[in-house]
Amino acid sequence: MDCIPVLVFCFISFLIVRTATPTDTINTAQIIRDGDTIVSAGGTYELGFFSPGKSKSRYLGIWYGKISVQTAVWVANRETPLNDSSGVVRLTNEGLLVLLNVSGSIIWSSNTSTPARNPVAQLLDTGNLVVKEEGDNNMEKSLWQSFDYPGNTLIPGMKVGRNIKTGMDWYVTSWKSPDDPSRGNITGILVPEGYPELLLLEDSKPKHRAGPWNGLQFSGMPQVKPNPVYIFEFVYNDKEIYYTEQLHNSSRHWRVVLPQSGDIQHILWIEQTQSWLLYETANTDNCETYALCGANGICSINNSPVCNCLKGFVPKVPRDWDKTDWSSGCVRKTALNCSRDGFRKLSGVKMPETRKSWFNGSMDLEECKNTCLKNCSCTAYTNLDIRDGGSGCLLWFNDLIDMRTFFQNEQDIFIRMDASELDDGGSARVNNKSKVKKRIVVTTVLSTGILFIGLCLVLYVWKKKPKKTKVMLTGKMQRRSNNNDMKEELELPFFNMDELASATNNFSDSNKLGEGGFGPVYKGTLTDGQEIAVKRLSKNSRLRT
Repeated sequence: MDCIPVLVFCFISFLIVRTATPTDTINTAQIIRDGDTIVSAGGTYELGFFSPGKSKSRYLGIWYGKISVQTAVWVANRETPLNDSSGVVRLTNEGLLVLLNVSGSIIWSSNTSTPARNPVAQLLDTGNLVVKEEGDNNMEKSLWQSFDYPGNTLIPGMKVGRNIKTGMDWYVTSWKSPDDPSRGNITGILVPEGYPELLLLEDSKPKHRAGPWNGLQFSGMPQVKPNPVYIFEFVYNDKEIYYTEQLHNSSRHWRVVLPQSGDIQHILWIEQTQSWLLYETANTDNCETYALCGANGICSINNSPVCNCLKGFVPKVPRDWDKTDWSSGCVRKTALNCSRDGFRKLSGVKMPETRKSWFNGSMDLEECKNTCLKNCSCTAYTNLDIRDGGSGCLLWFNDLIDMRTFFQNEQDIFIRMDASELDDGGSARVNNKSKVKKRIVVTTVLSTGILFIGLCLVLYVWKKKPKKTKVMLTGKMQRRSNNNDMKEELELPFFNMDELASATNNFSDSNKLGEGGFGPVYKGTLTDGQEIAVKRLSKNSRLRT
C-alpha cells in the first residue's frame, strides 16, 4: 500500500513535466487542461484556453505566440463556451480531438472520415492544427485540420473556396462581438455558380461582391494589388477553387479579419510600435453596396446621385428613381433584335455579377464575341484573363447586376445593344471599333497627302503662269549667240507696279504715246523727274527674246 502514494506522486510529476515542456504535438495518452498550452515549433502560434475581450467564458483557441497583444486567429468551441476553467482536450484512438467540460461531456469535437491507426495532433508553425498519422508529414493526407474551419480570421495559407472532390466549403464568418466569438450574421464565401467570385452575405443576403477574377485581381477590389507585404492567388482546377494569401516575409504577422460591420480588414503587426496596423480595407464607400443601382444600373461614387442607367437604358420606374430608390433598375430603350445586334464597349468598371455566366479559358476575344452573338440570351462578353493582351471568354446572360465605375480597372466589357443604339449607326451584327479607327486613320492620311500634292501643283503652275499685266522697258536683255558660247548683258532698272501706275497717271490715255503689236506704250514720269516709256503688255502677248 505504501507504493501507491509514490506512484501517484510520480504520475503527477510526469504530467507537470509534460505540460511545462513546450511541445507542438499531443497523442492519445496526453491531455491539455485549462492553463496548459502547446506551441508550434518556431513559437509563432500557441494553442490553449482563453477568454476574449471582457468575456469570462473560456474557449479553446489558437493565438500568436510571439506578440504582446493576445490575438486569437481560430476558436474551436465558438458556439459552446465553457463557464469555468475545467475544460480538458484529448485525442481519441479514432483520431478525434474532443473538448470535455467538468462533467466529462463532449461540448466540441473534430471529425474524420478515415479511421486512425496511431493518431497525433500537431500545431504547425503556419497556425494550422492538424490530426494525422504519427510520422506522416503529408498534409494532404491529414485526418482533420483547423484550416478547413476558419472563424472570422484568415491567416497566410488559409483558403476561401471549395474542395470540388469532397464538397467542403471554406468560408469565414464574423464574431457577434469582440467579446463573443459565436457566429455573427456576416459570412464571406466563394460563390461556385457560374464563374466563381467572392461574396459577402448579411443574414444570407448579398451585401458586397468582389467581382470576378481577371488574372491580376478581383475586378471589384482594385485596392488588392501587388504589394511588398503579401502575395494573393486565385486557383481554379478540377480539384478545388479557392483564394489565398501568402506573406513575402514569413516572419511577419498578417491576418485578414471579417468584422461584424462587414468591412474586410487586412491587418499587419508592427514590431516597433507593438500594435496592429490596418493596412487596407474593402467596402470603402456606398457604391460597394450590392446591386445598389438595380439591374442594368451603374454606380459612380463621384456623381450625385450616385446611380445612373447604363447607356442605352432608362429607369424602369422613373418615379422611384426621382425618390432616389434605384432598386427597380433599368430597362433597354430599344429591345434587342438578335439578327442585327452589336456591342458597345465599356471600360473602367467593376464586372457584373457572374452567377449566371458562362466561361471558356481557351477562346480569344473574337471567338467570344461570335459565341455571344449566336445566343440571343447573351447580353455581354469580355476576356476571362486580361494579362498579355487578354485571353479566354466570359459571357453574361439576362440582366447585368452590381456594376460600378473603377477607372483604374483595365478590363473592357462589351454590352449587347440593338444596332440603332450603337454610336457607329448600328451596322448589323458588328461593332468593331478598332477597324473603324483604322479606316479613319488611313482615310485621313490619304486625304492629307492628296491635299498636299494638290497645293504643290497649284503653287508650281501659279509661279509659271504669265502675269496679266507686263511692263517692257528699253534696257537690259540677255542674248545668246548662235554658237551658244557668248552672252551679252545690258543694264536694266526694275520698278514696281505702283511706281509705274503713278508715273503714267494710272496708264491714262493722256499719257499714251502709241500702240504696237504687244500693247500700248505710255509716257512715264518718275518722282525724280526722269521720263520713261512703258509698254503695257496685252493679256495674249508673249515676251520674245
